[in-house]
Amino acid sequence: MTSLQQPPPQPDTPPPPPGRRTDDTGGDGTNPVRLVILAALVAWLGIAGGWAPLVVVLGVVVMIFLHELGHYLAARWGGMKVTEFFIGFGPKIWSFRKGETEYGLKVIPAGAYVKVIGMNNLDEVAPEDEPRTYRQASYPRRMAVAVAGSTMHFAQALLILFVLYAFVGVPGGSLTEDREWEVGEIVPGSAAADAGIEVDDRVLRVDGIRYETFTDFASSIADRSPGDDVELTIRRDGAVETVVVELGANPADRSRAMLGIQRDLVTTTVGPVRAVGASVGDFGEQFVATIGFIGDFFTPGGISEFAGNVADGGADPAPEPPSGAPPASGEPSGSSGDNRIISILGAVQIGSELTENGLLGFLLFFVGINITIGIFNLLPVLPLDGGHVVVATYERIREALRPGRARYHVDMAKLLPVVYAVFVLLVLLGVTTIYMDITDPVRL
Repeated sequence: MTSLQQPPPQPDTPPPPPGRRTDDTGGDGTNPVRLVILAALVAWLGIAGGWAPLVVVLGVVVMIFLHELGHYLAARWGGMKVTEFFIGFGPKIWSFRKGETEYGLKVIPAGAYVKVIGMNNLDEVAPEDEPRTYRQASYPRRMAVAVAGSTMHFAQALLILFVLYAFVGVPGGSLTEDREWEVGEIVPGSAAADAGIEVDDRVLRVDGIRYETFTDFASSIADRSPGDDVELTIRRDGAVETVVVELGANPADRSRAMLGIQRDLVTTTVGPVRAVGASVGDFGEQFVATIGFIGDFFTPGGISEFAGNVADGGADPAPEPPSGAPPASGEPSGSSGDNRIISILGAVQIGSELTENGLLGFLLFFVGINITIGIFNLLPVLPLDGGHVVVATYERIREALRPGRARYHVDMAKLLPVVYAVFVLLVLLGVTTIYMDITDPVRL
């Protein structure tokens, strides 16, 4: 988890003894033993888990770094003083100082933080630094700092979607619709087999009508009657030809027609210009869907269901489908159904599985995780970034209601019980999701 919250106050550090280096290359924050242990853990992950988990973990580290970079850049733009920029929490592994900021790594890889001085009225700041505190910045600049982390997540998701559409290619030509497809399999003895349709054929039209997606095409066939003749315009080996097919009957419903093909999605790009619109559209759909999922989870019913799954160690797995029945495409297996939030462990497991299928899976994973974390961090509670948005907005409203008076600052001492309660709940959520991901991992 990333945060603007400052770590607990530390006692003043005495100045280094004469001759000890504290320049920009400094080694005073470096612990060689911890650094070796970290390197050994990374090597072990690569050896024990394979390349996919290692790539995903490194990708998550980069994602967290960019989140904090957003906070850092926004704070510097707003004239605020940033004293620390660390990946991880706890004891230092490695650090260096450049200017007034210390950068580095810490032992616990549970997130990252940027320390901006004077985040609230309880932070003690030297008088000469008070004008550069977060609390003295204007409302727009405080808001910019608070939302910068999530903004970086959303920017990453949009950029990845653009790269997918413009350069890598998307199965079916869309992440939400099966627009580009070809014949992948022909049912033996079906109408398609009798008509001579072949694997890799591209069906362009049905009776002169072009259907935008395979779903629309399949519905148009199913709505006809067995025995009807349809004229299919197909492309085969670059040549366009026409095939007349007498439709058969669907074994599951003899009143509905069946052609007898299964489709394979064709991975295609749409070019940089169209990729912009496609990326924004897909981002919007996933954004709304993620808000709906998080909203459903944090309802009494959603929390109760999740608590029941944790207490049971996972519900009974879904029954095996009958022999020959198709799997439920796109639905993950696992105990908790739709009401499931995963931990970083579960995310790495899913990301590794997707990454093993190639670059497309890796990029799709990071689209989803960036949107999810970006939204989650904006939940309106401290210590999450959304809590800082609420506090800054409340302070601005109070100031507007009493113009001409001194700046209004929320008394954080009164909010500390709430902050601690939320922190405990977040820790509890983290522990329970890790438990679920160990005892009942989500499987794609």
